[in-house]
Amino acid sequence: MSEIMNRQSGLVISAHSADFVWRAGGAIALHVEQHYNMHIVCLSYGERGESAKLWRKGSMTENTVKEIRQQEAQKAAEILGASIEFFDLGDYPLPRDKEVLFRLADVCRRIQPHFILTHSMHDPYNYDHPLAFNLAMEARIIAQAEGYRPGEKVVEAPPVYCFEPHQPEQCNWKPDVLLDISDIWEKKYQAIQCMQGQEHLWEYYTRVALQRGVQAKRNIGITSNKTISYAEGFQSVYPRVTENLA
Repeated sequence: MSEIMNRQSGLVISAHSADFVWRAGGAIALHVEQHYNMHIVCLSYGERGESAKLWRKGSMTENTVKEIRQQEAQKAAEILGASIEFFDLGDYPLPRDKEVLFRLADVCRRIQPHFILTHSMHDPYNYDHPLAFNLAMEARIIAQAEGYRPGEKVVEAPPVYCFEPHQPEQCNWKPDVLLDISDIWEKKYQAIQCMQGQEHLWEYYTRVALQRGVQAKRNIGITSNKTISYAEGFQSVYPRVTENLA
């Protein structure tokens, strides 16, 4: 138990229950293999705006859609090797209030993440995504405050990375980190296939991973012996502090 508690950890804050799979499934599985404790928070199930295929089946209720979405996300998280929890806040719109912020700050305190992955700060196609970004950022700040629940261990300064939105050019999102996920791609694709309610995105995000893989290979030099087939892109929020620029 002490070995598990002493591991480094990562926190993924996902607006809807499938977002973490498309956009950060590779990062999750990769860090699990590197012995990180990876934890996912799904703010909503995406039962209204992210579940069109389920609603088209007819005779569907919101609770049934939620149940299906939770089962899909739990199965995907198990494949990736991460723990997961569901806030069930509702979507379209995703609510934002003080209680939600404190609840998320408490997760930050509990997990003590060494990095946080969440949505881009802009998305004109889905306002739940920037809302999730703002919740993640403010909860992180609250969790750092000595005056919030005095006596608890505060969160340090974990870097925050925004994962790739569906249409990055429209979201002012520009990757400055390309993460090689070639070795765990099959695991990510297994998790992708759990998302039966959004099957139309399976091949789209395969193409995204292949394209980012080409870019990652180009950025380490085409003469490098390292093979990169699949990658995920991230945009960092804060500057990195480093001792050299190599």
